[in-house]
Amino acid sequence: MSVWILTPRRILWDVVCIAEVIVSVVVHLSYGLSVFGSAVWIDVMSTLSASRPQSRRHAHARVHPIVDENGENSKFVADDDDDDDDERATTRAVKQQHVEGFGAHVLEGHHEKPPIVLLHGIFGFGKEKLGSLSYWGGAEQRYDRILVPDLGALTSIHDRACLLFYYLKGGAVDFGLKRSQQFGHSRFGRTYEQGHYAEWDENHPIHLVGHSSGVQVARHLQHMLAEKAFPGHKTTSADWVLSVTSLSGAMNGTTRVFLDGICPEDGQTMKTISLLQFLRIGVLFYEWLDIPALKKYYAFGFDHYNLSWHKAGMSGLRDTMLGRSGPFAARNWVIPDLSIQHAVEVNKKLQTYPNTYYFSYATKHTRKVFSQILPKSFLGTHPLLFLRALQICLWRHPSHLPPPYDVYRDEDWQDNDGALNTVSQLYPRIPIEHPHCEIGTESTNDEVLQPGIWYYTTLQADHIYFIVNRDRAGVHFDLLYDGIFQRCHTQMRRVLKSQPVEAVKSLCNL
Repeated sequence: MSVWILTPRRILWDVVCIAEVIVSVVVHLSYGLSVFGSAVWIDVMSTLSASRPQSRRHAHARVHPIVDENGENSKFVADDDDDDDDERATTRAVKQQHVEGFGAHVLEGHHEKPPIVLLHGIFGFGKEKLGSLSYWGGAEQRYDRILVPDLGALTSIHDRACLLFYYLKGGAVDFGLKRSQQFGHSRFGRTYEQGHYAEWDENHPIHLVGHSSGVQVARHLQHMLAEKAFPGHKTTSADWVLSVTSLSGAMNGTTRVFLDGICPEDGQTMKTISLLQFLRIGVLFYEWLDIPALKKYYAFGFDHYNLSWHKAGMSGLRDTMLGRSGPFAARNWVIPDLSIQHAVEVNKKLQTYPNTYYFSYATKHTRKVFSQILPKSFLGTHPLLFLRALQICLWRHPSHLPPPYDVYRDEDWQDNDGALNTVSQLYPRIPIEHPHCEIGTESTNDEVLQPGIWYYTTLQADHIYFIVNRDRAGVHFDLLYDGIFQRCHTQMRRVLKSQPVEAVKSLCNL
């Protein structure tokens, strides 16, 4: 029988851990309330001024094809007009192609512009939530043919992929019979009476741009399309996706989840005292209260669990709080999906498909001081992220546990952006590396880009530098998104003739 011995060292360690949890809770809660308060304030002021907020102009946009006289789709338009200055946007895009290294690759003989779908990350929100506030800092207003779905702030990657499919195609969200039984929730979710891009198919593909966990949603959706996993839709394929762009994407998991409260032993269960336990309690109360005004403003994405008071009652609240039922008990939420262990398992099935273009913008806000990796600066890192940035730099996998994958090294995972390890954002690499090619700032728009290869570059920025608050990034914000959107709009169809293999090998130093 083991005996728990309290020593001064052990007591000090426990006090430090509890203090760190309290600080993390205060920092995260303060930031969340400030964002929520900002959204409310903007809406109140907009109402008082009797003017419609500019950022809501495309809140319910759907993309429709314009059919020419020959019956061919000539281009796509959104329901609302866009008054952006195309000339200025094009100029900024050209600058971006040189600065960030992803040149535009214009494909001949095609004039359609597939829509671009922006996929938010953890705690994110779409057009339907938080009033006039934009998760993307208003970037969606820079071009037309851009859709911004709300996929739930904490929903699992699989459930988000299901929501995204029916958001675009239309119909009742079907999470699958087997999965609903496995995780204890309803099989069907909300119904989209009309899809936001009902024409979507292999001949009318889409571009997916994902921030943080959003890129895993894009990859999971493409896998499900390839596997024909959506009942009643037997013609789906990976070719329904023309390109995937990752912005600070969580493609290989992150060590941050261990700092937030996930146990490194399995990458799934939660520690008894942790930031995530406070989060769990708060979310369950929020879902149980089910206040329509609040749910309309912000949703965690667990409606299919029927957690509200008028469905679950007091006994339901008790069971979820005690971990007997609900998404946290079933581990069907996004945080466990971001562990390195989960990434190893899911990356075994998620492919890089030969007819899809892949791009990745990794972010890093650390530097090497003597022999130690540390946050680049205190003032330059968002207060929400600085503590975690330092902790990720100092993280060491417990020596008594087996490594999460065979060639794991702590030093590979020290560079980070305050939320994700930079090595995780480059391209899918564990347990095996997918085809990839680094493009630096010296590259030009004359370079040959091939589908089926992850082109990546690294930006000096923290994890939320390019979202929510456009003013933080300034001109870099404009350059980044203009480059991404312009590239999507110029890569209009798949290459009819394969580009010379030798040219690609030369570019990537293969």
